[in-house]
Amino acid sequence: MFDSTYGLQMSGLMSTAMLSHGRSRAINAENPTGEPGKGGMAESCLGKGRKGAPCIPNILPGETKVLAEIEGSGVISHIWITVTDKLSEKNRFVLRDLVLRMYWEEEKIPSVECPLGDFFCCGFGKSYPVHAMPVVVLPRNGFNSYFSMPFRKKAVITIENQNDEPIPAFFYQIDYCLYDHIPEEAGYFHAQWRRSRITEIGKDHCILDGVQGPGQYIGTFLALSTLERYWWGEGEVKFYLDDDKEYPTICGTGTEDYFGGAWSFADLSGERMREQTYSTPFLGYPFYSRADTDIRNDYHNDDCPPMRGLYRFHIPDPVCFEKNLRVTLQQIGSCHSGIFERQDDVSTVAYWYQKEPCKTIPKLLERQERWPR
Repeated sequence: MFDSTYGLQMSGLMSTAMLSHGRSRAINAENPTGEPGKGGMAESCLGKGRKGAPCIPNILPGETKVLAEIEGSGVISHIWITVTDKLSEKNRFVLRDLVLRMYWEEEKIPSVECPLGDFFCCGFGKSYPVHAMPVVVLPRNGFNSYFSMPFRKKAVITIENQNDEPIPAFFYQIDYCLYDHIPEEAGYFHAQWRRSRITEIGKDHCILDGVQGPGQYIGTFLALSTLERYWWGEGEVKFYLDDDKEYPTICGTGTEDYFGGAWSFADLSGERMREQTYSTPFLGYPFYSRADTDIRNDYHNDDCPPMRGLYRFHIPDPVCFEKNLRVTLQQIGSCHSGIFERQDDVSTVAYWYQKEPCKTIPKLLERQERWPR
């Protein structure tokens, strides 16, 4: 069990009545160091302390900005970010071109490395509403994270602009609390993005691999572009725990089942079957690119294949491991003749905690290799 300094932060609404003796801080452009009594000092046309520095202006192409560098021990509890989701038509995938990274302690390898949009369950370089417990996306491009992120000596968060154009304004706030002690049992937060632009027949997409325990897996975001006909969601999510080799300890029953839905998300009330989107605290299918066009027979769009965004957060049901963890997703479909192996475009984000910060991570795909196709 966690002791009071950290455990109360995880215990829900009751924690607001309990005194944890933390020291609340916030970092943004108005107070980039989070120091006490140093917020809102910038000057504007209205005078000093009157909205003088609401954002980071003009992040240049190739530039990395340090959003936060926190010394000491504490817990990040909330991150809010907003930024344009489109520059010129040529550079319209801004949310895949901005790379969010987080480093714990003195590590040089990031424990979080992810395109900005995908971290907040918004794939394909665009934003849409998400109403999950740890991730909330609100109009317009209001990205919120409520993942608990403990650190013992130091935390660093950066954003890199890999777009060809400057980012004219980057707004953010990082809310955290400093504590005298973080319990030994508290793990480090991690998130990692991977993509199989075209999955291989009979080979599972790797959501996560190379994790050394102990730890616990807490969530998956899937951004799927279907490249073949017929139903796409028969593939199973598999968790290979500790000493598992050829076969996993946990094997699901289908993709839509893992994300909490069933029977193809189908609404059979009309003349045609239509998929139904939803967004709940732990399970969601918030985005379907064809949802507003299925019944328009005159509609034609060859700009992109159908795209779907789904999430599952294992907040009440974390997948615990002691030695190591590998997570995979099959790409299997079905049609009138039965089930079949598919080839689709699969991107995923894995969210998990582990005892130590990352030692190695796979190389992030180049900017244009991350774009939707």
